[in-house]
Amino acid sequence: RRLVKAVGVEVPHFHRPIPQKLSITSVMIGRNRFQPLLLRRLPSMQARSSSISVNVECAGMNISFPDVLPHWVGGKKVFPTPGTKLMPKVYPATSEVICKVPVADEGFVDYVVEIAREGFKVWSRMQGNQRGRILANAGKMLLDAHPELARLEVLDTGKPLSESLSDTSGADSVQFFSGLASTVCVSGSYIPLGSKAFGYTRREPLGVCVGIGAWNYPNQIALWKSAPALACGNSVILKPSELTPLTALRIAEIYAEAGLPPGVFNVIHGDHTTGSLLTGHKGVRKVSLTGSVPTGKKIMEKAAPTLKTVSLELGGKSPMIVFNDANIDNAVRGAMMANFYCQGEVCSNGTRLLVQESIKDDFMHRFCELTNRIRIGDPMKETTQFGALITEKHLHKVKSYIDEAKAQGCHPVLDRSTVSDLDSSIANGFFLGPVIFDNCSKDSRILKEEVFGPVACVQTFKTEEEAIELANGTDFGLAAAVFTNDIQRAHRVVDQLDAGTCWINEYNLSPPELPFGGRKESGFGKEGGVEAIAYYSQIKSVYVAMSNVWCPYDE
Repeated sequence: RRLVKAVGVEVPHFHRPIPQKLSITSVMIGRNRFQPLLLRRLPSMQARSSSISVNVECAGMNISFPDVLPHWVGGKKVFPTPGTKLMPKVYPATSEVICKVPVADEGFVDYVVEIAREGFKVWSRMQGNQRGRILANAGKMLLDAHPELARLEVLDTGKPLSESLSDTSGADSVQFFSGLASTVCVSGSYIPLGSKAFGYTRREPLGVCVGIGAWNYPNQIALWKSAPALACGNSVILKPSELTPLTALRIAEIYAEAGLPPGVFNVIHGDHTTGSLLTGHKGVRKVSLTGSVPTGKKIMEKAAPTLKTVSLELGGKSPMIVFNDANIDNAVRGAMMANFYCQGEVCSNGTRLLVQESIKDDFMHRFCELTNRIRIGDPMKETTQFGALITEKHLHKVKSYIDEAKAQGCHPVLDRSTVSDLDSSIANGFFLGPVIFDNCSKDSRILKEEVFGPVACVQTFKTEEEAIELANGTDFGLAAAVFTNDIQRAHRVVDQLDAGTCWINEYNLSPPELPFGGRKESGFGKEGGVEAIAYYSQIKSVYVAMSNVWCPYDE
């Protein structure tokens, strides 16, 4: 992991005069005989030879992208046609519009699905070791490009550059699944059936897989979804969140440079209408969503008529249990990572802190002390630890939860929600600092619903049984954690927690070797680990006769 010194950011407003210059229009993938076939289907949507380019100085690195973002289809940038609906892409730390994002309509969705189906024909026929070599190459290139991708992610999300630089989990996932492409992703089994027959199974790809991403981890989510899908031989259409579209295009370029054939990995921009069109399309065989519970239910409804495979990684209201024998300093660090990393905009966050009654005062003192030290500011500066929320609308939503909790009698032990000492360059950003609540009633909304912001709620318990009951008292089931020095207690409690991902004496670490996913209203399906392969492949059973067919009708 490279740490690159951050020296500030200057983001031009889209309405300001911007000089015209030639921009990169496409990345050629050598002499691929399939490329002409894919690119001649829609001549009017070919990448333009020039467009207005936005240049942004990001912490010592100059980054350029078109003022109207292209899609990535068939191995090339494809710009929207005149009249296409456009949305503003806003940098959360300044509230300035830095480019525009097209919304793909039904005709363009049909076109992209057809291109992905053509790409699937090529990719699925390649040997697993060939796919693995390309993915391994992509993983290395993604790591090499990580400083650039990290800066794009800051422009996308407003999170601190230090966080983005330290997170290589997307590239790690690509490297992990590259090693499985020629083994687990294609392996079957042999079943002896006596002397007259035998059987075997084949693990085969599904076809065109759609990944619909959330806005909090655009780099990680794009790669977590595409890596297992590609390793299994599928083609992919990624629809990043319209709020965070920048990283996806760079990832597409890297995949192409690594040797991925045209049409195998595609990026299509749009809003919820585009996602709905992709989900309901009969040419799509799989949809994987990272998003909210209401969106997940709509995805299932839209996918039902075609009975396509669906994986859902949805929200959470996860518990973090701290027993009185825990290392309190470690527990406090865990609580910080479970609530305030990425401005609290993490689905698996442990926002319900269940602390044993006898250590509550000590825990709260240390927790508040560390929270008060958090440095809020310009996300592109090296010293910043806490950036901006994603949009003004989301900021108001989080603030409404805080205001309602106060009105319901929840006690704000620490309240840094109002951030006033910001540099003038980011004074208009969407900043809201951390809040710690105590004495929340069990019926308060802030204990029941996902806030998706830097808001922690502390509850106390007396016994192990009470802690487990409180932890499981939610409709969600994404994650949970236990902090204790009693190893038997740790495993005993984890065994009873109704959550898909659990940590012991740690929080929010998700290596690619371990499957990640929830249960109940937090969704189903796994991302990461060998288990993810089952959600991007299908099993075919083959019976082989070694004797004549027995038939009672010719006796």
